[in-house]
Amino acid sequence: MAEISRLPGPVADLWEWQMQGACREADDTLFFHPEGERGPSRRNRDNAAKAVCGSCPVVRQCREHALAVREPYGVWGGMTEDEREAEYSRRRSGARTLPLAS
Repeated sequence: MAEISRLPGPVADLWEWQMQGACREADDTLFFHPEGERGPSRRNRDNAAKAVCGSCPVVRQCREHALAVREPYGVWGGMTEDEREAEYSRRRSGARTLPLAS
């Protein structure tokens, strides 16, 4: 008989938190920059996306997901691409990690 206790649960269980994300009510272009966007335009868009994350009930799960799978693009869990890269560097160097927003 096959041992099924080690198999993952239903996929929906792993992603259900996304259904509660504050970003579901926002335009997805807010979270992902268009090609070539730089400077104040990018900072302003990133800050607007992070403001949505700031009121999100699942920001912790989102951030944990983004860091675990190394999401390469967009604002996830209140972190930009550059902030996630900095966090990966801190973790590699053994430095203290950023606290997760609650």
